[in-house]
Parts: sequence; structure tokens; C-alpha cells
Amino acid sequence: MLQIKSGQKVIFIGDSITDCGRREAQFPFGGGYVKLLIDLVTAKYPERKIEFFNKGISGNTVIDLEARWYDDMTKLRPDWLFVKIGINDLHRTLRMDMVPVPPEKFRQIYDKLLKETRAKIDPKIVLIDPFYMSTDFNSGSSRSEVLNLLPAYLEVVKGLAKKYNALHVELHKAFQQQLKYRQADNFCPEPVHPYLNGHIVIAHEILKKIGW
Repeated sequence: MLQIKSGQKVIFIGDSITDCGRREAQFPFGGGYVKLLIDLVTAKYPERKIEFFNKGISGNTVIDLEARWYDDMTKLRPDWLFVKIGINDLHRTLRMDMVPVPPEKFRQIYDKLLKETRAKIDPKIVLIDPFYMSTDFNSGSSRSEVLNLLPAYLEVVKGLAKKYNALHVELHKAFQQQLKYRQADNFCPEPVHPYLNGHIVIAHEILKKIGW
């Protein structure tokens, strides 16, 4: 049975995977996993009056979330908070960007946001792993660099989920399971931004966690 109840408010916040055009032609929920999840919940539980918000912004890191946390999350006081962030943090770190977000900085800021959220609002929290759709661990390519650094970010999410008693969606693990049977280009044109079928995998993994 779905854990989200009638009358509750739900926020999805994160980067481009969550955004998925929600500020453009696909307003207001985007064309990705958020819209799929909302439509599936509505189809199965039409009697439930649930208020959904998509607050994903393409290119965001946890630093960007911190800058807009009050306006896009705290002020709305959700009953459920879904967070998917991390792949841009990793990429900026590997590129030695002007504002890198290495794993420890990622942990510190993410922890601060969740601590503040628990203290002020205390919603049900769902933390969604960043993912990378490749199995190139050993070639020395940029893709293998990502895959070898990603576990440090996944450990941060896992630890924070435990610390804040949040539901944890192990999305990278789910996609690696898919890649045992299918090539990555079945799911995405590059390892970060999935086609519709990849978004279906994301929605399915989240729905399993919330009792759909």
C-alpha cells in the first residue's frame, strides 16, 4: 500500500534527471521519472489528493541545492521529500572545476540540509543515489574515472539515509543490474541522461520503496 497519504505534499528536488524539462515544454513536472511516478500513483490511487512539486534544476550540485533550499523546499513544508543529487558534484570534481564538490564536501553540505530539514519540518525523506550507466571500470577512460569515484558519493548517500532514517533508493545498483543484460545505449545516449525507459526504471525503483 502506498505510504503517501491523501492531503500530503510531496517535493522532488535535484538536478537534470529530476528537472527533465519541467521549466520548459514539459512544465510543471518534466517528462521523466517524476511525471511517470505521479501518473502511476494517480492511476492506482485516484481518490488520493496528493500535491506534487518538481524542483529539479539541470546542472545543480548540492551547493546549488543549499542556495535554494529555503525557497524550494523549507518554505513549502512538504510531508515527503525526495532528493536525487550527486553526479554533477562528481563531474565538477573530476574536471577540477572552479567549484569542485569532492565527497567530503558533498557529505558536509548534504548533511547540513537534512539536519535542518529534520529540525524544522521532519518530512519523510527519500534519498536517491546518483548513477552512471557504464560498465567501463578499467580502461582508464573518463568513464572509468567516474565509475571509480562514484562509490565514494554512494557511500555518502547510504550513510545519510541511515543517519536520518530515510528510505534509500539504490539507483546505481539497479542500473548496473540492468546492464548485465542490456547495453547502456538501450537506456541513454550517454551515461547520465536516460531515455524514457531509463526514467521508467527510476520511477519503478522509487515506487518499490514507497509501497506502490
